[in-house]
Amino acid sequence: MNILIIEDEKPAAKRLMQLIGQELPEAKLTGNIDSIESAIDWITSNPDPDLIFCDIQLADGLSFSIFENVEVNSPIIFTTAFDQYAIKAFKLNSIDYLLKPIDPAELKHAIGKFQQLNDRPSFDINKIREIFQTESKTYKSRFLVKIGEKIQSIQASEASYFYSEERITFLKTFEGKKFILDYTLDQLENMLEPKQFFRLNRKYISSFPSISEIHTYSNSRLKIILKDCSDNDILVSREKVTAFKAWLDG
Repeated sequence: MNILIIEDEKPAAKRLMQLIGQELPEAKLTGNIDSIESAIDWITSNPDPDLIFCDIQLADGLSFSIFENVEVNSPIIFTTAFDQYAIKAFKLNSIDYLLKPIDPAELKHAIGKFQQLNDRPSFDINKIREIFQTESKTYKSRFLVKIGEKIQSIQASEASYFYSEERITFLKTFEGKKFILDYTLDQLENMLEPKQFFRLNRKYISSFPSISEIHTYSNSRLKIILKDCSDNDILVSREKVTAFKAWLDG
């Protein structure tokens, strides 16, 4: 049995391979696929695997792009950090899932379902997109901030960008005001509307209107100039450039 693992987080990929190895010791695992581009290259250059484990959020974008660019005929089990509501909806499309961090019992159950299949399940990318478009209604629309003894509500639409400095997270508004938030950038990345905000790097999440200039930089990276920001070294990594351009293009 040949199993393809598409996962950009090395610790997560290593753990998944270990767990699969315990359940399917004779399986041949391919686990060095960590981007949309490398997945497309592998799938177009190799026979269909018997099973695919695929993370939804990769460094260079959502893995849906893989299936839009190349025909995939293998059963797919998604690994995802999305909440339980969205995950349950995957079953409508006969696709199983594993919620991160992966539970060994859940993995065993998913493999058991795969082994019971007589025919490969159909893969409907539009159905999956509909599920996540529905989930977009739950993105955070405002933040409570403390100003002295007062508590104020700031609309997400007022946020120019978010940044981290000395382990403190700040919200910077278009009016130039900044406020401390009780969230990490990792948490905010999952709370914010992805059409409006993009995680540039470890320190910045930017709104579309706050981007003033974009410059090419060494090693295929991009340098970003944000409005009302003194940091002139905001870089988008090579792995994120494709996803960033797609975000800009809307």
